[in-house]
Amino acid sequence: MAREPMAREKVATRLHVEETLVAGQVVGLDHGRAHFLRTVLRLQVGAQVALFNGRDGEWSAELEGLGKGWASLVVGQQRRPQAAEADLWLVFAPIKRGRIDFLIEKATELGCSELHPALTRFTAVDRVNTDRLAANAKEAAEQCERLSVPTVAPPRDLGKMIDAWPEERHLLICAERGEAVPIGEALAEASEAGLGTHPWAVLIGPEGGFAEHELTALTRLPRAHFVGLGPRILRADTAGVAALTCWQAWLGDWHRRPPGRGST
Repeated sequence: MAREPMAREKVATRLHVEETLVAGQVVGLDHGRAHFLRTVLRLQVGAQVALFNGRDGEWSAELEGLGKGWASLVVGQQRRPQAAEADLWLVFAPIKRGRIDFLIEKATELGCSELHPALTRFTAVDRVNTDRLAANAKEAAEQCERLSVPTVAPPRDLGKMIDAWPEERHLLICAERGEAVPIGEALAEASEAGLGTHPWAVLIGPEGGFAEHELTALTRLPRAHFVGLGPRILRADTAGVAALTCWQAWLGDWHRRPPGRGST
């Protein structure tokens, strides 16, 4: 009987870095991250952390030096190789600060590869702090043990995004009303058709819904799927989490067992 793989030892602190990760590499941290390790986590020299950069997998590292405003780590052994991830975008109309932060965090946990703010006719928010959103995405990636951080794109007009939409990318459009297929039914059909390996995106509209001209433009996309999320009107952040959850359950990696459970 084959032995079940052992669960990897859990590390409390994971950090995303830009440097190439190889054994023996010394990685320096900026002031903010060094302050976090020293003052917030109260780590000491010799503490073990994990590092990842989205390219080289996850590596163990030892805190070699720590001072006021600086820290250095020595890379040890690779803990996990880099693995392929879903090509899944979230396209969303910007919403108020607390809720957009929540949406970015959960979209990262749910495996999105790119996050695209879309300015629609009824978008109520006219400014998007993409630096803050990128920081939220990085922190969420560190916490949820994924091996990459999703890209946060600059805001764009939805009409221009539609005009430049990649022909091969399927688009799951969450519609509040109208002729929309229940999301479970649409994703079940996509799963049966073997579309899980194709590039996908989920589109969440603003609180006021899409304008008629936007819906008309969306219907012209060759791989547009209009879906409903049930009889209740959901907030934009709730709708985003719900749709991404359904996508992962039907087409994503939720068929895999947790680490250390014996199969992928």
